[in-house]
Amino acid sequence: MGTHGLREIIVGLFMVIGFLALIYLSVNLGEVPLLDRGDSYEVKAEFVNVAGVKKGASVQIAGVEVGEVSRIYLNEDFYAMLILRVNNDVQIPLDSIVSVKSQGIIGDKYIQISLGGDLDFYGENDIIVDTESSVDIESLISKFAFGSAQ
Repeated sequence: MGTHGLREIIVGLFMVIGFLALIYLSVNLGEVPLLDRGDSYEVKAEFVNVAGVKKGASVQIAGVEVGEVSRIYLNEDFYAMLILRVNNDVQIPLDSIVSVKSQGIIGDKYIQISLGGDLDFYGENDIIVDTESSVDIESLISKFAFGSAQ
């Protein structure tokens, strides 16, 4: 084997190492839902209005991030549905309230879960209907400015 064959082996090893590094970065930095399903579960929350909430928004309990919004869609009754991916170590009692909150006056929207005291908990794909929709600051300001606020 000459220098030409050795060069091909080195280039081949370099390509394999680069490919493995790419796979490693994709799994650790990207969203690979098939690989991270074991440490979280999904619950659904039904809202009248989720204006400003985006996929990937934080789900928090007492200011601590415990999950994220994985999907937003309209159900058959035209209510906004959020699919919340919550860490497995967090149990949500059945009398909990899920609210859309804002970080500051014009900050990003996030989901706040106020835990209840029930001894039964929501499970995978259960629907939470005790929710508080987002406050539409623009409509409140316009109502106040044009005198229709009461």
